[in-house]
Parts: sequence; structure tokens; C-alpha cells
Amino acid sequence: MTGLARLALARGVRRLLDGLHGGDGNPGGAVGVVQDGELTVHCCAGLASLELGVPIGPETAFRVASVTKQFTCAAVLMLEDEGRLRLEDDVREHLPEFPDMGAPVTISHLLHNTSGIRDMLGIMRLGGANLGQLVRSDELMAGILRQRTLNFAPGSRFLYSNSNFLLLGRIAERVSGEALPAFLDRRIFAPAGMARTRLVEQVGAVVPGLATGYVRRDGAWMRAPHAFPLHGEGGLVSGVEDLALWSLWLDTHPDLAGALATQAPFANGTVNLYARGQVAREYRGVRTVGHGGLWPGYRTEFLRVPEQGVTVIAIANRADADPLLLAHQVLDLLLDARPGAAPAPRPADPDAVRPLAGRWLDPVSGTTLDIAVTPEDAASFVTFGQPFEPSVLPDGRLGAVRGMTSFALCPVGVDTVEVELDAGHVATFRRVPPGAALPDGLPGRYRSEEMDADWTIEPDGDGVQVTIGGPVTRGGPWRVEPIQGDQIRIPVPDLLPFWLDVEALRDAAGAITGLRVNSGRVRSVLYQRQAA
Repeated sequence: MTGLARLALARGVRRLLDGLHGGDGNPGGAVGVVQDGELTVHCCAGLASLELGVPIGPETAFRVASVTKQFTCAAVLMLEDEGRLRLEDDVREHLPEFPDMGAPVTISHLLHNTSGIRDMLGIMRLGGANLGQLVRSDELMAGILRQRTLNFAPGSRFLYSNSNFLLLGRIAERVSGEALPAFLDRRIFAPAGMARTRLVEQVGAVVPGLATGYVRRDGAWMRAPHAFPLHGEGGLVSGVEDLALWSLWLDTHPDLAGALATQAPFANGTVNLYARGQVAREYRGVRTVGHGGLWPGYRTEFLRVPEQGVTVIAIANRADADPLLLAHQVLDLLLDARPGAAPAPRPADPDAVRPLAGRWLDPVSGTTLDIAVTPEDAASFVTFGQPFEPSVLPDGRLGAVRGMTSFALCPVGVDTVEVELDAGHVATFRRVPPGAALPDGLPGRYRSEEMDADWTIEPDGDGVQVTIGGPVTRGGPWRVEPIQGDQIRIPVPDLLPFWLDVEALRDAAGAITGLRVNSGRVRSVLYQRQAA
């Protein structure tokens, strides 16, 4: 790249970053571009500390959350290369306390997010705990070990689960005889020169240079409260310069880089986008591998294009940022300058989406989908409370072109859409008519042994609400919304808001006997109705 081309790229990145932080007095972020082993662009904007007026700079550190996962996978792959474990080992060979799930769960299943093990954060949240609730590491592990059923048969589907990577970290510790933070420092961080990177498990620990994470509430910034301990799934503190060194380390260790980026088929033969702590997919005709990170007040994207010798790193200390989009916009700047690059994906036409606006239900899984056009005139698809802006796919369907989401929607009638999800699974959603009422007989007390939680549903004005007694705290009240028939939705306010799709189960006489609860990463949890 010529000096002028580098200057043009830096200016383009600066414009994008200025749009993210939005002016003086706001938190912001940092963007780095690595090209052929050099950090050619490194731009910073906004404040690392609003209280102290400290700007984000080249040495600012951030919690990069799930970017940690590729390092945990790297530790496991190093141990596998040394013959100290096998990827096809049953998890119980190394963690005998892990319950028998009726089918073998292997280390490979953990690496590829195909284990079916329920997400530990989701388990705690179904017990009433939000991410600002003080929780101990042993309580997170207890939640995993309490499970006796899986989201799906191992190897059959993809579902992102932090539990997989907590377990991988524990396996690495058992096999190596060394704490994971020390292992990573000795085997990766120190040799790579990543002097400002460390695995910090306690979110209250003092870390030099660490930016504060912020969330906006009622028009004002506040510190994003978070109290869950972090391990192999998300405990890394790092910054742009050190992640650039990690990119260089991968370039100079092609066997490890290739192992991390290795994809595997599902049981039905379709290919999983999720490799090993990295997501591998095509964007504008080039293969990208990378991973995002999301934690209250922090968002990150680490995106590599190995065949182009390019890595884009985008990190923010504000909850409303979208580094996944930002990193791809920076990649667009690079690809636009290269002859023969495929065109950038087009956002879904809001006029084409308006006829689909409304609420949809998959009667088989009980999953709901909200489709809308935002006040900013952008299409929005929302499942389990998590929105994304769809793009036009090459075959004309509407769906996801970035990140780990597999989602492709096609209308097949006035009131029917088909959605292709992971593993080629196709769900048929029906439009939900307005005017739904809550199911008769819903109030009562319900219990799940796997969640170790009691739910009490009781009248609240013209509706009903649920309160939760869980293993570490009490939660709620959460309001209950009717969907259709015995399907309801429970919106859960949190630092990362979500909703639960719930079905009331009835016996032959029509009495409600329990609830089947689905969240984004915890599926088909049964709550049995308790006697009055």
C-alpha cells in the first residue's frame, strides 16, 4: 500500500470512528488495521473515563469478552498437538463431575459450539440473576452441572454457549496442571509480546489502563454494572496493539491459525460457520475469520482476512456501538480499492419489509420473530429480543451476512415466511393476528430443578407478572405478554435485554401442568406446576 493509499484509509477509518463516538464528552473506541504484518492504521476517539476526562489512546485496554474464546481454543489445540488430550475425548474423561447427558459430548463439540450444553449466563438469568448480580465462579459451574438435558443432540445443531468455553478452560487447566491465565501468559501472551493482555477473572480487579464500560440510560451515560466472573469464555483484557500482535502471531504460526479456523460439518453434512473460537464465512468474495465480544459497556470485533493479509480490530467502551458493522465497513474501504472485489451487501429495502412488519410464530419450536421498519427507515429482525438489520443475500432472501448468525428469510405466502437457520434447518413462521389474550389458568407456582428456580405467576392489574426465586437471588417482576393460544412472551429487562418464548402445557382435561421455556441459548426448559 502506498503512502497516499494509507493516508486515505486512515482518513476513512477516522470518519467511521468519529461517527461512532459522536463528539466530545462521550465514550468511544479504537480501530486498528493490520496489513501484511504491520499495524498501518490505529485511530482512537472518545473517553476511556468520563469521570476523569481520560481519552482513549494507543495503550488503552478494554474487556474484549468473547474474543477470549479463540485463545482458550488455542490452549486446547496446543495440548492436543502435544498428545495430552484428543479432540474426540468425552468431556467426562477430563471433568468426571460433568453429568451423563445420555450421549457423548466431546471436546470437539465444545470447540465448535455444537455440544447442545445450555449457556451458563442463560441458566443464571432464568434463575432471576442479571449480569450486574454478584455471582461466584462455582455458582456458574454448579448451574452447568445441574443440567440433565441438552438443547439438542451433540453435533446436530449450532447454538452459541459460554458454558462450552468455561469447560474448555477447565479442561486445559486439568490437563496442563496450570491455571488458564498463567498458561496463556506463558505460552501465548509473553512469546507474542502481548504485554498488556491478561486473563482477568474478577471484573472488580484493578487493571492499569482499563477503560470503563458505559451504557446510556434516560439520555445520560452511566457505568455499565457487571459482576459475573469471567474465565475461558470471556475474561480477556487487551487492546488494539496487542490484538495486532496476536494477528502477527497467527501469521507466523500457520498450523495453529489453520486449526483455529477449521470448520466441521454437522451430523447432516452441512457446514458449521463456527470454527474453533472463530467464525469463518465469506464476505464480498473473500474468506473472513474472526470473533466478536460483548459484555456490559464493552463491544469488540477481531476480523481477519488471511488471504489478503488483513486484520481489522474494532473495540468500543459504549454499549450502543456496533464494532461488527464498523469492522466490516473498514474492510469495505480496503475491498473497494481492490479490482474485482464483489459488491458490498445491500441492506434490505424497507419498502419490501413493511408488508412483513408484525409478529410471527414458529408453532413447532414456539419461537417468535418480530419484523419492523425502524424510525430511521431500516429493516429490523428480532428474535429473543436481539435485533439485527438484514441484508439482501445473493439468492434474494433477507438475512445475515456478518457474524455467526445463520438466518435467511423468504416469504412463501401472505401470512407465512420460511427461515433457514443453522445446519440447514428450516422453520416455518406464521403471522400472529392481533388481539391475543393470556392463557386461562396461567397464575400459579412453577419449578425447574435444572434451573433450581421457582417462578410465581400472579395477577398484576389487567395482566399477570412473574417473580423468580433462584439459586443466588430473587428476580422480577417480569410482565407476561400474550402471543397466541398458549404461547406467551416474557420480556426480561437487563443490561443486555432479551425475551423468553414460553408455552403453557396442558393435560387431557385442559389444566395447565407446566411451562416450556426457550431463551436464545437455553432451550426447552420444563417448569412443572406445583400444588397450591
